Amino acid sequence: MLKVGFARVDVTPPLGVDMPGYYQQRNAKEILDPLEITAVAFSDGDASAVIYQIDTEAVHDKVVARMKEAVGTATGLKPENLYVHASHTHTGGELHPFGVGSPGENPIMDSPARKLDDLYIEHCITRMADVSRLALADLKPAKLSCARTVAKRISFGRRYLMKDGRTLTNPGVGNPDIVRAAGNPPDEEVLLLRADREGGKPVAVISFQTHPDVVGGESISADWPGMTRRVFERATGGDAHCIFLNGTQGDVNHVCVNPGPGELNGMHSDFDDVYRGYDHALHMANVVAGAALAQWLKCAPLADGKVRCAVKAVRVPSQRPTAEELVVAKKYWALHEAGKDEEIPFKGMELTTEVARAGRMLALENGPDYFDLNLSAIAVGDVAFAGFPGEPFNDIGKAVKKDSPFAFTVPTCLTNGSQGYFPFSDAYKEGGYESATSPFGPTVADDLIKGQLELLGSMK
Repeated sequence: MLKVGFARVDVTPPLGVDMPGYYQQRNAKEILDPLEITAVAFSDGDASAVIYQIDTEAVHDKVVARMKEAVGTATGLKPENLYVHASHTHTGGELHPFGVGSPGENPIMDSPARKLDDLYIEHCITRMADVSRLALADLKPAKLSCARTVAKRISFGRRYLMKDGRTLTNPGVGNPDIVRAAGNPPDEEVLLLRADREGGKPVAVISFQTHPDVVGGESISADWPGMTRRVFERATGGDAHCIFLNGTQGDVNHVCVNPGPGELNGMHSDFDDVYRGYDHALHMANVVAGAALAQWLKCAPLADGKVRCAVKAVRVPSQRPTAEELVVAKKYWALHEAGKDEEIPFKGMELTTEVARAGRMLALENGPDYFDLNLSAIAVGDVAFAGFPGEPFNDIGKAVKKDSPFAFTVPTCLTNGSQGYFPFSDAYKEGGYESATSPFGPTVADDLIKGQLELLGSMK
């Protein structure tokens, strides 16, 4: 008999911690809403697995390993049975140990807050063990059902072909030089998994895919993924639990370059010319939670089955710089480290792109030529969770959902690690922030789709 458990713990950091993202030093000055770890446990009596969602931009691989070790000590569960997913909010605490870089990652800036960050990492590791024990203690007999719906006009492709032939990421709202969006239309599908439990509240697993980079600034917030949980739970009158899982969001975000009347309400142009705002994050949460609520009482039953867990390593080539590229990269990074970004001949999102590109090139100056990326999967009956250890482009999730052998498949980004962007080959030819910063070569998206489908096929 399948059993499902639920738990949630608070991991709101203290003021002053570093906040990841943007290649700018930011430190938390206020708290707009709490950060949490939410966990859902599945057990068939023989095997158990736990899926976690952490309100943070990413969890470094070494921190993931330590979290799994702590959970294993507390519960006896094996590492492959633990599915650690970061929502990718850009207004969370830093879960990246100072001085340790993921392969191909930009060098990390030092700051006076690093000691506080290290204490926060230790706190989150302890809370992972706590939430695991609580979720497993809450296991109750359950039946699964599911639904698929859509959330319109909150996710948009963020890469655009410009009149001068370049492809830019986030070129700005109303930019007259935009020709058209690069790539396919965004995946607007909302996935809803429902677990009805004997003697306990039902659990909703909601998934949608776009960047949680909406709030901005130096205020702690779980952004729209955390707000989605709260809106959904409040809308059910507190009669349901909710966990949110972010899908393949690497090349999509909340910015509509041609907004309609009222669509810029609650937003402002930020330092990088990207429109952001807390109220817009709440709007997105309302749209996603509302889409799920419209199907909440109309979910279709799913077949029962065993809990299965697996990991598969996929080897992909790296994107190493040429000698000529390194000369420019070293110049730009030295200016950035010296606080002289104004001397780099770019502004707005283009400046962020070039600084990030320089960081990627410096990190790969001496190799490696290949990376081994670990894909994760957990199956519960005819439901599969397909995890990628970084930021996959939108169409990777579409491909996995389309060809998965499972009746209901939930792809997720930033699962069991944070290795960078996974773009398609055409993005490397066109340009933009994602391909400029990715440590991986142009076959990475196809390699990961193939690997994930093989992994799911072996589990089915």
